[in-house]
Amino acid sequence: MNDGLKGLRIGYAMTGSFCTFEKSFQQAELLCSLGAELLPIMSEHASAIDTRFGKAAANINRLSSISGKDVMLTITEAETIGPKDLTDIMVVAPCTSNTAAKLAASVTDTAVTMAVKSHLRRGKPVVLAIASNDSLMGSAKNIGELFNRKNYYFVPMLQDDCINKPASLVAEFSMIPQAVEAALNGVQLRPIIYHS
Repeated sequence: MNDGLKGLRIGYAMTGSFCTFEKSFQQAELLCSLGAELLPIMSEHASAIDTRFGKAAANINRLSSISGKDVMLTITEAETIGPKDLTDIMVVAPCTSNTAAKLAASVTDTAVTMAVKSHLRRGKPVVLAIASNDSLMGSAKNIGELFNRKNYYFVPMLQDDCINKPASLVAEFSMIPQAVEAALNGVQLRPIIYHS
């Protein structure tokens, strides 16, 4: 496992599920340690909002430090990904329900949605690490739409608190490397949704 990651060019995009940023950064570090090359991207909200989970500038700096590259922060920068063939696979971790809805509707209005759209023009895989409190309510139809889309794959998801947050799903971030390798082989890891 993970032998296929050496030299792999991974677009690594982050959207605004701030409480999962630490898990995402850890996986970005792991992917780099396994030999992958990361092209970092952050949505406008992910890169601009200070929260109790960290300052925006520190988050940008950390992702840049992990990847060794400047973080793409604008639609204009992200548009170059497909035309210049910069990525072999795209990972969105975390992927909010807002971003999933935009991807399902082919809306391109953030650096991350543009990165995915530009990457997809070459028919390459996209791996989504969903993190949303309403995944099994209002967002369920959008996630379901993406289940049926070619080239979309999901990091297996956990009902993280099925009593107090019955509609919440959060990707098992530690499975990102495994999900990436599976997606490269056209395989969706299963079970997709489980509970602890």
